[in-house]
Amino acid sequence: MKLPVLKKKEPAREKAEIGTRAGAPGKKLLGKKVVFSVLACLLAGTLALRFLGGGQTASAVDLTYTTAAVERRDITAQITGSGSLEAANSYSVTSLAEGSILTADFEEGDQVEEGTVLYTIDASDLSSTLEQAQISLEQAQRSYSSRLKDLEKLSVAAPKAGRILSLEMEAGDQVSAGQLIAILRNSDIMTLEVPFLSDEAAGFYIGQSAAVTLEDTFETLEGTVSAIDRMDTVLEGNMIVRYVAVEVSNPGALSVNQTGSAAVDGCASIGSAAFTYAAEENITSEVSGRVDSIRAEEGDWVNRGDLILTLTSDSVEDSVRSAADSLRNAELSLESRYDQLDNYTITSPIRGTVIDKNYKAGETSEAGRVLCSIYDLSYLTMTLSVDELDISDIAVGQEVSVTADAVEGRTYTGVVTKVSVAGTSSGGTTTYPVTVRIDETEGLLPGMNVDAAITLESASDVLAVPSGALNRGNTVLVTADSPSAAGGAPVESGEEVYYSVPVEIGASDSNYIQIVSGLQKGDTVAYIPTTGSGGFEMMMPGGVPGGMGGSMPGGGMPSGGPGGGRGGF
Repeated sequence: MKLPVLKKKEPAREKAEIGTRAGAPGKKLLGKKVVFSVLACLLAGTLALRFLGGGQTASAVDLTYTTAAVERRDITAQITGSGSLEAANSYSVTSLAEGSILTADFEEGDQVEEGTVLYTIDASDLSSTLEQAQISLEQAQRSYSSRLKDLEKLSVAAPKAGRILSLEMEAGDQVSAGQLIAILRNSDIMTLEVPFLSDEAAGFYIGQSAAVTLEDTFETLEGTVSAIDRMDTVLEGNMIVRYVAVEVSNPGALSVNQTGSAAVDGCASIGSAAFTYAAEENITSEVSGRVDSIRAEEGDWVNRGDLILTLTSDSVEDSVRSAADSLRNAELSLESRYDQLDNYTITSPIRGTVIDKNYKAGETSEAGRVLCSIYDLSYLTMTLSVDELDISDIAVGQEVSVTADAVEGRTYTGVVTKVSVAGTSSGGTTTYPVTVRIDETEGLLPGMNVDAAITLESASDVLAVPSGALNRGNTVLVTADSPSAAGGAPVESGEEVYYSVPVEIGASDSNYIQIVSGLQKGDTVAYIPTTGSGGFEMMMPGGVPGGMGGSMPGGGMPSGGPGGGRGGF
């Protein structure tokens, strides 16, 4: 005779749960410590166990078995829990400005759009500082523009077209403001400015052909009218004239010492004049600096705007940077004033419903105080804390059944929108927040307590046995009169003989397990019911537990079964 083997089970982890898997909606354990254990029933007297090899009968210890019929039923595995509802979005509107409230044209319960003006506050004290900031900005802009012009003056260009007669500077020379840099002369074109009778000159036009006669040689040159006075001039003898400028190409012999007269459209000038150069300029530096590079040499022909030389000046460049910084500071100061002005007009940050209104028109607002609260009630959310053993079963998009004690007889449908990976550990247990969104919210309000259930698997009208009837190795004991006993191995228990039948299992909840194959309707299973106390299980040779219900292969329990259920939310 062999004594039964007593194997001490590892103590189950104690956890503070706020939910559990449930076999039917509404069935849950909240705020309890669940200890999974199996009670090994030790009978009085000597426990004897016989095991015969081959196809002989195995005799079980005399234990008290409970029997249950194999029946068809619906099985639903769920994770359940509770939580409180929150608005989709909420906002407490505060004021950054202090002052008298001029308008507050809304009431509690009103629907407002994002950007709707809620309050306007008296901003008269800000007007003077805003004006001062505007003036400072304009001054900074003028100063910066002036400094930029100084920077442009470091590049010395030809003011007119002409030939460089002399260049007074070399690279590296220091130049003071007003110092002569170069002399520019255009002697290729000579200009003759002579008087014509006013009535005759009034009919001339720019670009008109003219004939120029040199007084000393009486040589005639072709010219072009380049300018006509618009004002009359009275000469001696009350002669009214207008001066007309005529340009002629210099054949090479003309100089400013020669004189001549002109005729336009058959009208002769009433006097002569000396020739002048079309351009003659003394080019001076407008700023101080050092000659950095020479771009033109003496004798070179340059057009208007052509670069002659460039200067460098640390003081000019520093003044430009300083002016730029001052301008930016003035811009920021004005922006800050406008931002402050915006604080005096308070708008709704979201679309929603006004929940409370704490200030009215005529009252004085205080910085940091909540003026009103707005909730976006387009949908509601709830957050569930799911145990680490169950979090892998939860995914975004799963449907959630939600019920509220405040709304009897109605079940709402939610959906999982977020499964956080940031867990919270407490008392050796880690839970993860799961966010559920509820779109149909009629009758629900933020703050209400609700119950939620997430269905993991379900099976309808299937063969099922009590969870405790499943033994290690996925076997079930059936009574001798069961139809499936013929395919099982006999196990004796006192005067009774049971048969161990291998089965294939399917869905399970906290009470029942689906039998896919191995049993049939009309079978009766036998098992030792668990009691939730004790820390030992009795092991039978060959791996068949004697007096232990609900164990899975390797000593574990089926998920959701007695002694093997897991915490939910």
